[in-house]
Amino acid sequence: MSSTNSLTTLAAQRYVQPLREGGSLPAIVDTDDGMFVVKFRGAGQGAKALVAELIGGMLADALGLPVPSLALVHVSETFGRSEPDPEIGEVLRKSHGINVGLRYLDGAFNFDATAAGDLIPISLATRIVWLDAFLTNPDRTARNTNLMIWERSPWLIDHGAALYAHHDWQSVDTARMQSPFPLVRDHVLLTHADDVSAVDAGMAATLGRDVLTDIVARVPDGLLEDDAYRADGDTPAAARARYVEYLTTRLAAPRAFAETAGRMRAERLTDVPRQRTARR
Repeated sequence: MSSTNSLTTLAAQRYVQPLREGGSLPAIVDTDDGMFVVKFRGAGQGAKALVAELIGGMLADALGLPVPSLALVHVSETFGRSEPDPEIGEVLRKSHGINVGLRYLDGAFNFDATAAGDLIPISLATRIVWLDAFLTNPDRTARNTNLMIWERSPWLIDHGAALYAHHDWQSVDTARMQSPFPLVRDHVLLTHADDVSAVDAGMAATLGRDVLTDIVARVPDGLLEDDAYRADGDTPAAARARYVEYLTTRLAAPRAFAETAGRMRAERLTDVPRQRTARR
């Protein structure tokens, strides 16, 4: 697992293979510390998706949830210069500097509840649902689980879609910070989990303003100086302050996202499948 004590900066040495899932075009990259799946700032939602990846991964780690080791990956101006694929080449040209990597789990496969549901204990599933509701992460559904099974254990990946309020900070007020996140209804583990209220107080107590501040402080200036943050009128210090305020306000009791997760779980468990009428 990663550690909130530090984020190592590695040098990208060799582009190994693109992972053509979703729109962000991550890739397996050989670094000076082995293979990492690298998310590039020149793809998808840019630097803000990478910041969400870092904050989400470090929060998961702080809560004792299984995430691959995180690292900052430096892409030089010469990296991928000979790449023949024009789409990949364009992404790499826009990604010079700091990017985000997750340790590559060689041999891992995508989680499927019907085949590997017994590998995720109910207590772990409950804590994962809580985290995703807290992070407003819409991207852990049956269609796109962002859960890998490696060595018979689950691993959380890809938090880039979380914290989506940061794409429009100007519209974020206290009510939105405390929003209930009804999209948790589609969470792949919701019906496998226990009632989120059973873990809510303990999860919130594990975090707190000091932990949140420490995690956000580890996001590098190299990402927070991106044009996406300049467009908000934010310096790196101001951007960090926004994240800490957002997360701290969201964490304050009562937590509507936890109550909503419990209610959505109850509704899902009582859903009666529609009976299909046979064609004649």
